[in-house]
Amino acid sequence: MASDTHDITRDRFMLTGKLARKGYDWWWHSFTGRNANTGEERSFFVEFFACNPALGGSRPVFGQLTRNKEQGVQPSYVMVKAGCWGENACQLHRFFAWDDVEIASRVPFYVAAGDCLCCETDLIGRVDVLPEAAQAHPEWMCDSGSIAFDLHVDKRVAFNVGYGASAPLRKLGAFEMAWHAEGIKTVYSGTVVMNGETYVVDPASSWGYADKNWGSDFTSPWVWLSSCDLVSTKTGKRLEGSVFDIGGGRPVVAGVSLGRKLLGCMVYEGVSHEFNFAKPWTGSSTVFDCWETDDAVYWHVEQQTKKARLVTDVTCPKSEMLLINYESPDGAKRHNRLWNGGTGYGRLQFFEKRGDDYELVDDIRAGHVGCEYGEYDDLS
Repeated sequence: MASDTHDITRDRFMLTGKLARKGYDWWWHSFTGRNANTGEERSFFVEFFACNPALGGSRPVFGQLTRNKEQGVQPSYVMVKAGCWGENACQLHRFFAWDDVEIASRVPFYVAAGDCLCCETDLIGRVDVLPEAAQAHPEWMCDSGSIAFDLHVDKRVAFNVGYGASAPLRKLGAFEMAWHAEGIKTVYSGTVVMNGETYVVDPASSWGYADKNWGSDFTSPWVWLSSCDLVSTKTGKRLEGSVFDIGGGRPVVAGVSLGRKLLGCMVYEGVSHEFNFAKPWTGSSTVFDCWETDDAVYWHVEQQTKKARLVTDVTCPKSEMLLINYESPDGAKRHNRLWNGGTGYGRLQFFEKRGDDYELVDDIRAGHVGCEYGEYDDLS
């Protein structure tokens, strides 16, 4: 199976079997719009996050409430997470009880709750959090503000990671954190209203991305990098048929850690090159490092197969990022320093094997890089 093969069955709702009682499933979207009045650019994200449906009922259950933490009560809800990056970056959360949610078990998927809808082609909803409510409810794990979104979603290029998301392993729940990226290049169109300001999301400059994750817990380290805003420094031309995506950190399969590993792909002008540790016959190998300074977060990733090599360097200013919040299905909040951004920038050096050596195909400037890095120490 080619890495760029679309498969919307992997976007379906995954919280069945044991994951219904200890599992999460989310659909992530990120994109860029422009202020309708000023022309100012702004990058946004919208995520629909589902947790522990078998434990739910008429009210959302919050794992970070003190009494729930003391009693070992697991969280259970559907959360709409939405916000923006850049100056005054924020994350806003809206929670729904499972009794008030409709999720299709069929393909294509959809999630509907109140006036919020997420499916393969549309993203509609709003989140409003008053300052006094955010302060009074730390268990919501969010900022204050308002956002409304009405968007059409067109997922153009996929990164199909293969085995981790395959049907047999899905049923076993073998991967602690599984991943499928149906739209590493996604074209968005529509509007976002953020704190009273209207932003127009234009298909030609939305720089969009869409993926999903599901499982029983989150990886550490947690790494993600992706962009379709790529320009060749060799020719000066925009690479309209190119996109890259990197994710992972420390995969755990059936309770066994596989060590520090990443999955990745580079689609260069329509031709896909995959860097996947689950396909050893390709000769795939990856080394990576992520670090913080006072002002920024940095990523350096080197990936290689028998046919191609990709060296990725990305930077994102902390002033434009969030410390994004999630709680695990068991009620623990292990990641408390998970940097998340959408305004990263960097350099890609893409090589192909020619004879005995790797030859530089292109030196690429990347903008609007979606980026994430976090790590915690108490690994079991």
